[in-house]
Amino acid sequence: MRKKVLFEWFGIVMPMAEKYAAIKRAGFDGVMMWWGSDDLQYDDYLLNPELARKNGLFVENMHTPFARVNSLWRDGLEGEDYAANLTRYANDCSERGVPTMIVHISHGFDPPPMSEVGFDRLKRLVETAERKNVNVAIENLRRGDYTRAVFERIDSPRLKFCYDSGHANCFDAATDYLGLFGDKLAALHLHDNDGSSDMHNAPFTGTVDWARTMKKIGGAGYNGAISLEVFCGEGALPSGDADELLRLASESADKLEGLIE
Repeated sequence: MRKKVLFEWFGIVMPMAEKYAAIKRAGFDGVMMWWGSDDLQYDDYLLNPELARKNGLFVENMHTPFARVNSLWRDGLEGEDYAANLTRYANDCSERGVPTMIVHISHGFDPPPMSEVGFDRLKRLVETAERKNVNVAIENLRRGDYTRAVFERIDSPRLKFCYDSGHANCFDAATDYLGLFGDKLAALHLHDNDGSSDMHNAPFTGTVDWARTMKKIGGAGYNGAISLEVFCGEGALPSGDADELLRLASESADKLEGLIE
């Protein structure tokens, strides 16, 4: 039986200890974490791995902030600062026993052009990850050409792929991400939508072809957790009821496991 994992930010503000207890109570084995303060205000994020473990959960990975990610490709102090923060997160992961960091490499449909300065910054990040025994997992977004270019330019056993089913369904359905990068798959963000926007609904409430998706994930040799990234208040998900949301999420994870096996 595969482990079940949930992203800790599921759209309901509550104390982290209560949140982890509710996730465990719903039948999940682990969590994916959000670190930093670009978008979600988790000022004490470095305390959360230990807190999650005290509530019986393992830490699957952490997600880095991405509000300023386009600066990565621009020359200047903002890009250098953003790259330095990514390196700091790699060090934090190593110190807190978190095996993988999830990284966005662009934002929007029209990011800055790819540049040598951007590739150099990502290479330095991966070199740090190699020294610290941490994986850097690149997540599929709106621009598959950026993802392909990074894997073409940087060769490292620590450079991995995070497959986001919702992004693939509504942003870039034409790119076969699992076919291209399935051999590098180290993380999953499984959620659903109707193809019009990134809704983060529970699986089986939208138009993602889950039978096909899970078959491809299994065919890629992925043997990790079934990891959901679902939020409340969207589409078919209940708003404001943590236990009901987590119950639906847990049931959908069980169904996904049946498809992958």
